Amino acid sequence: MLRQTGGFAILQFKFKGSVFLKTRIGILGGSFNPVHLGHLILAQDALEAFDLATVLFVPCDRPPHKPAASLAPVEHRAAMLEAALAGSLVFELCDLEITRGGATYSIDTVRALIKRYPEDDLVFIIGSDTLPELHLWKDARELFRLCRFATMARPGFDLKAMTEKDLNLEPDLARTLLANVAIGHQVDISASDIRYRVAEGMSIRYLVPDAVDMYITEHALYRMG
Repeated sequence: MLRQTGGFAILQFKFKGSVFLKTRIGILGGSFNPVHLGHLILAQDALEAFDLATVLFVPCDRPPHKPAASLAPVEHRAAMLEAALAGSLVFELCDLEITRGGATYSIDTVRALIKRYPEDDLVFIIGSDTLPELHLWKDARELFRLCRFATMARPGFDLKAMTEKDLNLEPDLARTLLANVAIGHQVDISASDIRYRVAEGMSIRYLVPDAVDMYITEHALYRMG
């Protein structure tokens, strides 16, 4: 049973006549290079669609499967996230992967978060474009066992066209993943487009929080040369 208390979503269970509470915590990982309004809207949509108490934004130090050429130093990406999340009661910066350093994997992060929040439910938030790639993730099946996955549909995603076969997973796992897809605001903003616009001297107003726009300007990030 889900109830609301003090602005937090709490799962309430009965066990042998007693009641205990579990907070449902969302995990949103990424390079956040830079964080933009699309990230924040997706997190808010997931918070509401999956009854989350809070969403942890987990910036990676170095993504294992992405080129690092255009990657801003992690201290800048973390500072922009901190500026974007300032004042929020439900969004929080988690520096776990930064502290660990180097290439990091979701399974390692989830294991660490389970130790940090042993009494809570962890919900890993992804975009629907990631669904077909999940079977390639390190220790994917253990990851599915340790936390629930919550998928937010991305622009152009046709849920009806995606089948269990497309996920290359066992039918029961694929079925569970496809059952946990929510459709939020279809905001088509990408970090790569923002970096391109900055490099070309174009405005990124209305694409990122004002504080992030100011930070990028002050620190001359993503400029050509």
